[in-house]
Amino acid sequence: MPGIDECLLEVMRLPGARGAAVVDWTSGLALGTIGESPNGDHEATAAETAEVARMAAEQPAFAQESSGPSTASPEEAVGGSPPPVEDVIVTTRTGYHILRFVETAFDSSVFVHLWLDRAEGNLALARIRLGETAERLVLA
Repeated sequence: MPGIDECLLEVMRLPGARGAAVVDWTSGLALGTIGESPNGDHEATAAETAEVARMAAEQPAFAQESSGPSTASPEEAVGGSPPPVEDVIVTTRTGYHILRFVETAFDSSVFVHLWLDRAEGNLALARIRLGETAERLVLA
């Protein structure tokens, strides 16, 4: 099972990958980075993407499961259980940003951010592979 560095290297092998990071979405800190950053600063990008991830994970509208509305509060989504959101995709004119939440044994407050070039990347393939990588990620 890969750790953070191996996970990031694997993600960067995807066609069109420009940069990637493993981020703690409660603090906004980058746990690991590779490649380019959209704004030239990996730490600032981590903080910005963490805000997007936190907003998505804490919204009751996204917590609804197929069996009906969730009874979990936004605080519970941040804490002990995995967030109700699997991933967040933001598209721009030149690229895609995929934020994939990582389920962990502890507090599930980590996601992988992949920045993908729109002309060279394949969004569907990247989403599938990012999900597979996130499932195998071991945080030590």
